Amino acid sequence: TGVEKVAYIKGAGDNVAKSLRALGVYVENLNAKNITLKKLDLFDAVVIGIRAFNVDETLSFKNKILWEYAKKGGTLLVQYNTNRGLKTKDLLPFDISISRDRVTDENSQVKFIHKDHKLLNYPNEITLKDFTGWVQERGLYFPNKWNEKYIPLFEMNDEGENAKRGGVLVAKYGKGRIVYTGLSFFRQLPAGVPGAYRLFFNLIAKK
Repeated sequence: TGVEKVAYIKGAGDNVAKSLRALGVYVENLNAKNITLKKLDLFDAVVIGIRAFNVDETLSFKNKILWEYAKKGGTLLVQYNTNRGLKTKDLLPFDISISRDRVTDENSQVKFIHKDHKLLNYPNEITLKDFTGWVQERGLYFPNKWNEKYIPLFEMNDEGENAKRGGVLVAKYGKGRIVYTGLSFFRQLPAGVPGAYRLFFNLIAKK
């Protein structure tokens, strides 16, 4: 899987941590108010649950610890938040602007923008096949504007709509990396979609 120990900071509630555990990954649920840099340094990746920045006030001042963790070499993955009711605008050290953009057709076509990007090739080589068998949707509340330091990995859209590039954004930060994703992993992983697992593991894999 490319990752052994993951810290999971709960948002509005999802089964992603449970789904990762089912594949043998060590996942520890952490409460945002208890996180320290020392604690986070024990993990290969820190994953933030869905809508965490909508529901957890403490993330508005603990976010700097998450950034510091990434700067020192960790991987920080933030899952989707809604643009209304954010407890802080500072989700990440580089700005993103969350929109209402979504892709509701779970079979919609996906284009790779940076096919050779490491996150699409290690530990799994991601292909279009990995986007088959998805359930309910591709994703929701994609950012529609972001700092130029982010690299978008995919382009997708519902039929008749313009292409959306905010599904997965990746940025180097210090020695580590930051990933923001609106893809609905919280639906795909509990549903056992193999390609979604393969992609998720790439996004949180140790460098």
